[in-house]
Amino acid sequence: MDFDNLFFVGFMGAGKTTIGRTVARRLGLPFFDSDHEIEARCGVRIPTIFELEGEEGFRERESRVLDELSQRRGIVMATGGGAVLRPENREMLRSRGCVIYLCASPAELWHRTRRNRNRPLLQVANPRATLEALFQVRDPLYRETAHLIMPPHGDSVANAAGRVLERLGLSERVLPPQVDP
Repeated sequence: MDFDNLFFVGFMGAGKTTIGRTVARRLGLPFFDSDHEIEARCGVRIPTIFELEGEEGFRERESRVLDELSQRRGIVMATGGGAVLRPENREMLRSRGCVIYLCASPAELWHRTRRNRNRPLLQVANPRATLEALFQVRDPLYRETAHLIMPPHGDSVANAAGRVLERLGLSERVLPPQVDP
């Protein structure tokens, strides 16, 4: 595959940021996390944005950040879990880079996210049922958007990043480890 950018999509807790950051480091490319960019620009955490502006207000901000970042060349970006909800975001990501879906089961995602209080959509009476319902809606959208679907990594982030690079045919571009002087 020949793409200037790599975009990681998937459900909250799938490993987009940790694996994406490792892939970027190995390729010597800048890494961005769209949720972190939104928080930095707003000066508040995502739950606060949801509280003040609702999900729709957050999604507007998300679309603007995705548009801006995806126009760059030579980046690796982790998107928020709901980035694929808007058709324009799916098209934008798919046309401007290689989209990698980090797929994991609802049970695995629940295990990874159940104690995280920075997930506004899971701050409900039955978060596991909400997660499963969200998964049913989003999984087909991730699959529609992705150029590459990666199964759950289940082992180290380094190994998962290596498998992504291998599947993309980029493993030969991996940089040697940096040694601090």
